[in-house]
Amino acid sequence: MIMNVMRFLFPTLVPAPERARDEKGRLVGDDKSTPTINEAWVGGQAPKKRGRPKGSKTKTKRSKK
Repeated sequence: MIMNVMRFLFPTLVPAPERARDEKGRLVGDDKSTPTINEAWVGGQAPKKRGRPKGSKTKTKRSKK
């Protein structure tokens, strides 16, 4: 929440998440042997996932016969 406010008020001070690339410009994958660092992102941290939470869709209940 605070990072969103900071990014809105001071966009030049808070860098946007950026994918890591190799020497040829290709995207780099995450190394699963290092669980605390995500090598696929510059800075080692992936951005928070956005979107609809699991189970939030409106579902109709079926009546049992």
